[in-house]
Amino acid sequence: MKALKRLGVAIALCTAAAPVMADQFTAVSFGGAYGAAQQKHMLDPFMEKTGHKILFENYSGGIAEIKAQVESGNVLWDVVDIEVIDLERACSEGLLEVFPHDTLPAGDDGTPAKDDFSPEALSNECGVGNIVWTVLYSYNKETIEGGQPTTIEDLFNTEKFPGKRALRKRPQVNMEWALLADGVPKEQIYDVLATEAGQKQAFAKLDTIKNDLVWFDSWSQAPQLLNDGGAVMVQSANGRIFDAIQSDNKPFEMVWDAHIYDLDVWAIVKGTKHKAVAEEFIRFATSSKPESGMQDVAYGPTRQSSYAYVDPAIIPRLPSAHLEEGLQASGTFWADYGESLGEKFNEWLLN
Repeated sequence: MKALKRLGVAIALCTAAAPVMADQFTAVSFGGAYGAAQQKHMLDPFMEKTGHKILFENYSGGIAEIKAQVESGNVLWDVVDIEVIDLERACSEGLLEVFPHDTLPAGDDGTPAKDDFSPEALSNECGVGNIVWTVLYSYNKETIEGGQPTTIEDLFNTEKFPGKRALRKRPQVNMEWALLADGVPKEQIYDVLATEAGQKQAFAKLDTIKNDLVWFDSWSQAPQLLNDGGAVMVQSANGRIFDAIQSDNKPFEMVWDAHIYDLDVWAIVKGTKHKAVAEEFIRFATSSKPESGMQDVAYGPTRQSSYAYVDPAIIPRLPSAHLEEGLQASGTFWADYGESLGEKFNEWLLN
């Protein structure tokens, strides 16, 4: 009996001393300089702090891959950085887990999370906004002809500014830009685009430059196309162009007129086997200091407390400094019309 007791004590001591097994999960985002900044300021510090391992993969946006995984029951991704323009639809279709916003930590200055985050960052139950970003167009100062473009109309003016334009191959942003370039006021864009006539107007405007368009799928391709001469103007997430200018000294210029700004959100794929650690990661990644690190690629934090860590010289280069020149993307509109306009857009591409 004494021997058994000693054995039991030994087992208990070994069990108590055994390390807690670290969890491993997969996070996906948009790669490039953006992904590198997330790796540096969010993923690596989280892994160092917790011992969990993150497999970090790239994707090009949209919800098709997420939907395929959830519907097949073969969920390979756990945490996804998703654009709000896609978030609304993914959440409404049950492709994402509901995130408990009441578990988010206070800001480093003590401000409660619900007061520290911008309202837009917590407006959807399926995620937490982590950056403010925008889509604008940029040109190469060494290859542009006809002067310096400054407006969205200039993007569509191939007579004054000859050359190819590179756009991301999806209706989002392109449809809004077409109507803005055709004279529709910003405050009316989504009301007009919700009508059959408005959609025809947008496609008709895109028709005027269709022969001069180059299409791409990933934001990483935008600065490459501008650099190698594949296009004289490119649509791009602002951070990609900022990084090319700052890190590689590229002769690129950003045009803020009619930029379409929005948030990116950390969300959890429905059916993940790593829900608890995924929630833990999001709470860490959206805390004050990690969010501020996205200044590296000129994306603004969604927490006010994060600005204490942002270089004042960078703030004027953030999308938040140019909101009056832009239009906020409507995730609600694209949740309602994304599928139908996606089909119409693909048909237009083939004609």
